[in-house]
Amino acid sequence: MNSTELNQSVVTFCLLDVGYSQIFNTCLLEVAVILFLTVLIISGNLVVIFVFHCAPLLSHHTTSSFIQTMAYADLLVGVSCLIPSLSLLHHLEGLDEELTCKIFGYMVCVLKSVSMASLACVSVDRYVAITRPLSYTALVTPCRLRACIALIWLYSALIFLPSFLGWGKPGYHGDVVEWCSSSWATQPLFTAFIVAALYAPAALTVCFTYAHIFRICRQHTRQISQRRARFGPQEPEPGEPACPDKRYATVLFRITSVFYLLWLPYIIYFLLESAGIYRHPAASFLTTWLAISNSFCNCLIYSLSNSAFRKGLKRICLLCLQRSDTTKKPLGAPPAPTRPACHV
Repeated sequence: MNSTELNQSVVTFCLLDVGYSQIFNTCLLEVAVILFLTVLIISGNLVVIFVFHCAPLLSHHTTSSFIQTMAYADLLVGVSCLIPSLSLLHHLEGLDEELTCKIFGYMVCVLKSVSMASLACVSVDRYVAITRPLSYTALVTPCRLRACIALIWLYSALIFLPSFLGWGKPGYHGDVVEWCSSSWATQPLFTAFIVAALYAPAALTVCFTYAHIFRICRQHTRQISQRRARFGPQEPEPGEPACPDKRYATVLFRITSVFYLLWLPYIIYFLLESAGIYRHPAASFLTTWLAISNSFCNCLIYSLSNSAFRKGLKRICLLCLQRSDTTKKPLGAPPAPTRPACHV
């Protein structure tokens, strides 16, 4: 056997046809993409969690609980993405490929299901807040909120459990491991079950609620304009669904829209591949990691769109800079007045 045949025999399995390195014996392009997304997802969601923890004003809306749930789930997605990275770098060679693949695929699918269900619950929460402003606080209590979040995690864990036990394949997140790509096949019945139990209800809920939210806010704005034209400026009546809510709903709608735009290619490929219409390793890799990149986009859009979040982040950065300045002062200098690190 010559050297060329020897090199070909030890070539690492790569989903993408480009980017393989003979020097490192790994798929450099895949490793670079996964590690880059891992760093972005972990760092971005850590910032979101820290700002929420230190800025109590962000907890004014009950939706902040769902946003924080999404941030924790996305953070765990970033941590779990270390598994395919370590696999490509040959640090998991002693582990069973089948078990590693199933555990990783199950974990990521559950965590992304939590994000999807949380977005649907956010839209329902905003719908109730605008359509029933007087009874909102009685309907949405902290106890019910915690129960809803617990149900989201339980439901997400249960609907993907059949795939872990051998019925179907939940996605292509572990396909960088050769067994996942070549030996774990999707099944049309399981794919239809996931679409019917998760993707379709979540998407329909979001479309229904936000369509009604913006219609109601548009009607309310028109009524206010007509009153001002007839009677001049007036104070808003108590209990009217005024629309700072619309502004906040717009922020959440942007997050939801980007979520489904990034997941749409993955869902389409999932359906096509399950039906046996189209299959390509590069398509599965690109659509999967495009969908996973949403775990970073959530925190980016929220930070750019929410003024309270930006103010909280800015205050925390200023406090950190002030503390770093005080540590650099000479010993004889009087100490600067200290302020608490949180509660911005």
